[in-house]
Amino acid sequence: MNHEKIDIPGLLSRMPLFSAMSEDGLRFIADTTRERRLHKGELLFQRGDRSKGFYYVIFGQMKLAFSSPQGNEKVVEVLGPHQSFGEAVMFMDQPIPVFAESLTDTLLLHIARDAVFEQLDHDPQFARQMLAGMALRLHTMIRDVESYSLRSSTQRVIGYLLQQTQDTPNADTQQTIDLPTSKQVIASRLNLTPETLSRIFHELSCASLITVQGKHITLHNIDKLRDYNG
Repeated sequence: MNHEKIDIPGLLSRMPLFSAMSEDGLRFIADTTRERRLHKGELLFQRGDRSKGFYYVIFGQMKLAFSSPQGNEKVVEVLGPHQSFGEAVMFMDQPIPVFAESLTDTLLLHIARDAVFEQLDHDPQFARQMLAGMALRLHTMIRDVESYSLRSSTQRVIGYLLQQTQDTPNADTQQTIDLPTSKQVIASRLNLTPETLSRIFHELSCASLITVQGKHITLHNIDKLRDYNG
C-alpha cells in the first residue's frame, strides 16, 4: 500500500459535506482528521464498539455487515471511493450495530466527532448538509428493504446489474461490467444465498441476456434484461 502523505485539507474541501465550509472551519476539521490505511480483510471496528467519528473512503472498498446468531453474515452496505459512513451512529450514545472490514487495500479519513459537533454549533449550513446526507442514506435503506420485500430474487439481481451500467443512449447494445466485489458479498447484500445468485446468473445466461466470465459480465440487451420476468 502506498504510504505517501496525503493532503487532508484538500481532500476534505472536495467532499460535498464540507464544500461550503469557511476556511477556518475547514482547517479546524482538518486538524483533528486522521488517515487510516487498511489492508484487504482488515477490521476497522467491531460490532459493539463506540463511535468516535465518521469515515470517508479515499480509495478502496469497505464492507459493513453483522453476523446472525447462526453465524451467517449479512452485508448491509458496500462502500467505495467518495462515500462516507458512520455519521448517524456518531450522534447516538449506543454501540455500533455493524462491523466494518476492508474488501481491498483501503485509505480512509476519520473525521473526529468532537470537531463535527463544534462546527454544528456554529455553522447552520453545515448542519443542514449533514442532515441531508443522513436523510439520503435513510432513503436508500428504505428502498433496499422495499426491494427485498416486494421484488423477486431474479428482479433483485437484474436491478443490481443495471445499477452497475453506465447510461447509454442505445439500450439494445451490449455492455460489459465488472462486478465491484465478490459474488458472495453481492449475494449477501441482495439478501440471497450464493447458490441462489449463481442459479440466477445461469438462468439469465441460458436466456441469452448475459454472459458471465468471472467478475466480467456482458449484458447483451439492457431493455430485454430490464423486462425479463423469469
